[in-house]
Amino acid sequence: MQAYKVKGKIDETGHLIITESIELAPGDVEVIVLQAPPRLETVPDSDQLENLSAQKHGSLIKVFQGLFENAPPIPPDFDPDQAKWAYLKEKHNL
Repeated sequence: MQAYKVKGKIDETGHLIITESIELAPGDVEVIVLQAPPRLETVPDSDQLENLSAQKHGSLIKVFQGLFENAPPIPPDFDPDQAKWAYLKEKHNL
């Protein structure tokens, strides 16, 4: 079954109206409706955005504060695929 995402709306009578063109062959379809969240009427100013950002990330900074302080630097010729392959060889005795 193929899935398509299109925009639509529900009119005053409760009918679903698809507001985008869909290129599908004629036939039966199954419809799943996800209601979009309501839009904010007011836009927060830059001070409010900075406060929200500090609240969200402040706890993460405290939790992971010393995580990378003592970590060795990554060499410039580091190959992540080679590291994965070396790990898998060791893990599975290849």
